[in-house]
Amino acid sequence: MTSEKSTTSAPTSTYRLQLGPGLTLDDAAGLLDYLDRLGVGALYLSPMLTAAPGSSHGYDVVDPTRVSPELGGDTAREALTAKAHALGMGVVADIVPNHMSVVRADANPWWWDVLAHGRKSVYAHYFDVDFDAGPILIPVLGDDGDGGEAALAELTIDGDRLLYHDKGYPLAPGTHAPGDTVAQVHGRQHYRLVSWRRGNGELTYRRFFDVSELAAVRVEDPEVFEAVHAEILRWAAQGRLDGLRVDHVDGLTDPGGYLRRLAERFDGWIVVEKILAPREDLPPSWPVAGTTGYDALRQVCGVFVDPSGEADMTTLALDHGVEVDVAETDARARRHAAHELLRTEVLRIAALLPPRPPRGGGEAAPASVRRRQEAVAELLCAFDVYRSYLPEGERDWARAVRTATERRPDLALDLEAIDRRVRQDPHGEAARRIQQTSGMVVAMGTENTAFYRATRFVALNEVGGDPADFAVTPEEFHDAALRREAAAPYTMTTLSTHDTKRSEDVRARLAALSEVAEGFTEAVRRWTERCALPEPALNLLGWQTLVGAWPIGEERLAGYLIKAAREARLVTSWTDPDPDVEERVRAWPARVFNDTALRGEVVSVVESVREAGWSNSLGQKAVQLLGPGVPDLYQGTELWDLSLVDPDNRRPVDHQARIDLLSRIERGWRPPVDATGAAKLHLVRTCLRARRELRPRGYLPLTASGPAARHALAFARTSTRAAHPDLVVIATRLPLTLADSGGWDRTVLALPWGPGEWTDRLTGRVLAPERGDGPTLARLEEVLDAYPVAVLTRN
Repeated sequence: MTSEKSTTSAPTSTYRLQLGPGLTLDDAAGLLDYLDRLGVGALYLSPMLTAAPGSSHGYDVVDPTRVSPELGGDTAREALTAKAHALGMGVVADIVPNHMSVVRADANPWWWDVLAHGRKSVYAHYFDVDFDAGPILIPVLGDDGDGGEAALAELTIDGDRLLYHDKGYPLAPGTHAPGDTVAQVHGRQHYRLVSWRRGNGELTYRRFFDVSELAAVRVEDPEVFEAVHAEILRWAAQGRLDGLRVDHVDGLTDPGGYLRRLAERFDGWIVVEKILAPREDLPPSWPVAGTTGYDALRQVCGVFVDPSGEADMTTLALDHGVEVDVAETDARARRHAAHELLRTEVLRIAALLPPRPPRGGGEAAPASVRRRQEAVAELLCAFDVYRSYLPEGERDWARAVRTATERRPDLALDLEAIDRRVRQDPHGEAARRIQQTSGMVVAMGTENTAFYRATRFVALNEVGGDPADFAVTPEEFHDAALRREAAAPYTMTTLSTHDTKRSEDVRARLAALSEVAEGFTEAVRRWTERCALPEPALNLLGWQTLVGAWPIGEERLAGYLIKAAREARLVTSWTDPDPDVEERVRAWPARVFNDTALRGEVVSVVESVREAGWSNSLGQKAVQLLGPGVPDLYQGTELWDLSLVDPDNRRPVDHQARIDLLSRIERGWRPPVDATGAAKLHLVRTCLRARRELRPRGYLPLTASGPAARHALAFARTSTRAAHPDLVVIATRLPLTLADSGGWDRTVLALPWGPGEWTDRLTGRVLAPERGDGPTLARLEEVLDAYPVAVLTRN
């Protein structure tokens, strides 16, 4: 998987910046000196190409041929890159090859031309449109239960445009004559404006998930590939681009083929946003350095969770009627995604697979057609990975067919026919669309629905996570790190991203709750009796979120809970919101905060785990930043960050406060572990600068000795300048249990043999060997007295 060029082009680390109206390319350039002082190896930028008007994130590209004017345009990009390179920092760009925004047709020149000229447009093949199915359906009309009929009366004509409120659409040449009614003109277009409710079941173009405002792009076509990537590749040809992050690679028709073409044209570091299921590896034929790091996130966070807390958390969920059978919850959520949210895609696939004709010949009966559609939906729900990649992913495909058949034996013959068709032509349209859509079903069913229903312990409910796997043992953690170093040493690793359900520091505090699960679950029972949310799964999510993200304002918490309730689709949803339920959800934070006794109990629980949460935060940060892979630091997380899912995690970052603290640290200040978060900044600076200096390689798990050995997570690595391991990282696991058992006591860690003394870069303390020539033992009670982590390097 790891291409040879990855070894020379991979940065030592990355720092992710979310560009937008509040952080332009010029603003980013102003942060480069700070990031260089911090030790960052490369600037990692969210999409820079022109996005839909008012975009806050850039993933809704409307024109891939130019840098967004709102971000400062190409002049600002060029200046930013030049300054970064002058400082020795790389530049990594986030690209979106699989979809474009069509929410404002007049902002997207390619889409505008397709609407104006239909299949005769020079851009007709740029989008995945089924022109044989009739006019392009655009689901934008309001719907008061009349299918959007009343909204049609709101259409007007202005020159060569058809208008619906503030949205404009082109009129095809020769379709508007004097005296024509608006309805007549509308009926002559290559498109039809229809009710927004028809988007999930009747669209004639492929979308990004169920978002009708994002139309899929056919980058598998060489001409389309060139058009979409021309600007990006121009930067690379000028030496102004060092790495690429490819968004949602599973959404492409042929991910492997796309990546091979991209690697031929781009001689730099490439990582892909690919969610790996537990124990899944990237296809070895992909010429990329690795993923964007969710697999590492699952392992790093999981090793700080106490497995003994599982029983109490499970009992609480069962007693409150919250689903704990993760597999069954997942299956139901996926079926909803396939049958409701992505019905358009299911119908289009089923149409490629003629149903079995009835006995006696003749055309297939409607029942047979419906059965084939059900078989397609069931197969899409049955993958235990996001998608297969035939022909090399045959085992993943076979397991999905087998699972679907076991779940629905009544569809066995139809599933057998689909399987036979796909195996006979693994590159055919049916095979491509099934694989392309399965990832959408998994993402929408699992991440966006099931994770909001199975809320037993939400620290596990993360992108790429497995809520059924309560904790990761140190042995499992080390094994995963060894595999990463051997197979993908330049893959990205991460703890927080713009897409995570909650930040690393929220998960770290929740991990501390797993150590006191009995007391916490008793508290939740009391709190629920006093002030419950209107749905059990949301109720457990609410209390965990309140403790995990405290202090949090009423408005932030209410906004998050409304989103969570709609994603769960149990009592309200995005398409059919329940006003009464949502009003009760919005009122819940104020009810809790205004109840003095209840608020006091919540604060008391927070205070009981706050320091343990800090310890976990520092521990997971140290092992991520100095472990195998290329660590990414999400903007602002060099201090404590208690953000929740987007848009909460895209709030502005106070970089000046971080710059001021960094200046104090540079003058020799070793901050205490307290609410300022300066200790985390000190750790981040120490780790990033050590990584940039030493460029560590290899991985050697270390095991402590003594009564508290299981609480130490440690490993050693070797720098490019040394023959022996000369970097050791030590982190504290399960700090509350450690304290209850009497602390580190006589626990020691023997450091790897070799010449030179060991120094803790966080404290400056030098560790002397035993008896002059004996092994150097890190006495953990001494080494970890100031910080719950240590970064040791050999002089």
